[in-house]
Amino acid sequence: MTNPKEPDPQAFRAFEHQGWQQAADRYAQDFEQVTTQTVEPLLAATAVTEGTLLLDLATGPGYVARAAAERGATVVGVDFSRAMLERARRNAPTVEFREADAAELPFAEGSFEVVTMNYGLLHLGEPERAIAEVYRVLRPGGRFAFSVWAGPEAALGIGIPLSAIQAHGNLAAPLPVGPPFFRFSDPEESKRVLRAAGFEDAQVQRVPQVWRLGSPEALFEVMCHATVRTAGLLRAQTPEALVQIRQAITAGARTYADGNGVALPMPAMLASARK
Repeated sequence: MTNPKEPDPQAFRAFEHQGWQQAADRYAQDFEQVTTQTVEPLLAATAVTEGTLLLDLATGPGYVARAAAERGATVVGVDFSRAMLERARRNAPTVEFREADAAELPFAEGSFEVVTMNYGLLHLGEPERAIAEVYRVLRPGGRFAFSVWAGPEAALGIGIPLSAIQAHGNLAAPLPVGPPFFRFSDPEESKRVLRAAGFEDAQVQRVPQVWRLGSPEALFEVMCHATVRTAGLLRAQTPEALVQIRQAITAGARTYADGNGVALPMPAMLASARK
């Protein structure tokens, strides 16, 4: 019998896929302001210039793909969510987008000079398989860069909701188990996994970012409608607990209110390496 606490990559993939099919539009609406802050650092870390052959993996709404194409790169964007790809095609109509799984890429060995992944690694049931695929499709000397959120103590747009659930609800909700969400927030873990896949010159940098929301109340709504794992946790709470969680999230966000809404610290960790 499968241990319900053990990761189940297929169940987790199905959970994430269904979630992003439903949340694609809200994610693009609510997270664009913060996730696009990592785009230029990703392209700088991989030295993307005119003519670079680039694969944007887990492309989401296509922000990295669009920016790389604007630099003159030849770009292919890949995502497993058809709804996300519809957004990406609207955002970057000149880019080729394909529906595919990060763990089974439909490309020949050595097809690309650069692979980027902006926050996608957080949503994969088997991140090592995806990184092995990245290594395979890169040319010798090619570069890979990915971004993830910093830990919850720093990335407060996630840390505040998780603390509220821990204080007033149940973090051990019966959801499909995936890899730890903040696994790659640890620079040493990112370097270790990259080196284990065969990469060299693994480096990690912290990218300071601020996530602006219109009001303290908006953070709870975003977590409910524009995320997958956290939204699943919130749906699993009792109605009584959810009232308290909403109040705690709003109070936590209000701490960072200014004259233009809320300015939440939301730093990213950016890892890069060379094949």
